[in-house]
Amino acid sequence: MSGLLHRRLDRAPPRAVAASGLIVRTADGREVIDASGGAAVSCLGHGHPAVVEAIQRQAATLGYVHSGFFTSEPAEALADRLVGHSPGGLSRALFVSGGSEAMEAALKLARQYFLEAGEPQRSRFIARRQSYHGNTLGALALSGNVARRAPYEPMLGDAFSHVSPAFAYRYRRADEDDTAYVARLRQELIDHFEALGPATVAGFVAETVVGATSGAVAAPRGYFRAMREVCDRYGALLILDEVMCGMGRTGTLHAWEAEGVAPDLQIVAKGLGGGYQPIGALLAGGRIVEAIARGSGALMHGHTYMAHPIACAAALAVQRTIADERLLDAVVARGRQLAAQLQQRLGDHPHVGDIRGRGLLMAVELIADRATGEPFAPRQRIAERLKAAAFERGLACYPGSGTIDGERGDHVLIAPPFIATEADIAAIVERLAASVDAICGGEDHGPVAT
Repeated sequence: MSGLLHRRLDRAPPRAVAASGLIVRTADGREVIDASGGAAVSCLGHGHPAVVEAIQRQAATLGYVHSGFFTSEPAEALADRLVGHSPGGLSRALFVSGGSEAMEAALKLARQYFLEAGEPQRSRFIARRQSYHGNTLGALALSGNVARRAPYEPMLGDAFSHVSPAFAYRYRRADEDDTAYVARLRQELIDHFEALGPATVAGFVAETVVGATSGAVAAPRGYFRAMREVCDRYGALLILDEVMCGMGRTGTLHAWEAEGVAPDLQIVAKGLGGGYQPIGALLAGGRIVEAIARGSGALMHGHTYMAHPIACAAALAVQRTIADERLLDAVVARGRQLAAQLQQRLGDHPHVGDIRGRGLLMAVELIADRATGEPFAPRQRIAERLKAAAFERGLACYPGSGTIDGERGDHVLIAPPFIATEADIAAIVERLAASVDAICGGEDHGPVAT
């Protein structure tokens, strides 16, 4: 019996003993392609020598100092790399140990900004349904992930409310084009501001490309420009969550570069350090930092491991490697290949409703009836069974359920490392497609029985 409290108590996961590149090796001798980078984390794959060397060098030089006493060279260098330049003009970085911590820091910084700017009534945040912003209580209250919220609803704060997702495949009406759909969502946000009292809202929070909750959902063209305009009209902050979709995952360093807007606050994590060390970051706009500097002069927030030198050294090495090896270009090229091959292999599948995403963040939505878009019944556990079927074929992917409304719908997320080759992408698609056929059925046989 394991002494470790695993995510599942009815069975222990396979024990990983080594990994290199895209391959994870288990104690029983299996080799598994890491087709989702864990949870879209391992952007450089496993065991990259430049990152391993940077961690070893930093551990031998300076392992830990408290940010209340000291700064460190890797933290300063990483911040300089992330902020203070175009596009966006974000001016300061705060380093924490993961995405949930970074989102908590964003909520607190937004609140402190308005306190110091003389608007203490601004304490509310608007997010979207079918969103995910973290698993700590504040971030979970902000999230619109029904399943993850449900057990903790009595503990979640009431400063958070939700509007519709920008999810065209499921929620754009048949009589709407993208322009009309965006206009409807814009009006909904305006109405929500007005209902809450515009002067009470601190910020609107959204994933630039939605990650695991709905499966690689990019907003319609013009959506984020419309949301930016509404926030500016009412004096609220635009806060973009790029924990999963940022740091090159969609083909640009920041996913918002493709949207024609820049946020006031941005959250990054997974691809920042590539899984080599736990790290996340809050990137803050100049006016927010300046208001606090002119006011109290101190951040009303902190964690023991903020700006951890080894974590920052690892993330710095990851970001330098992405730049030096021109891996953003690789994300664009391999992303096009992944999208094309998924479409070729699964585009006409009777149980595939949508293939979507950007760069190396792609998803396939699985459905019971292609003609109507009807999802599989939740009791069929399609996502869970697909994960198991793929693993048996040597593929680790990231399926999700509750895609549509928190209860109905299934998808599988594919987010391979940026170092993936053409052959890697082809193998991922073939193993995934075989798994979809095995669980959902193909042209010649129907879906598996309930």
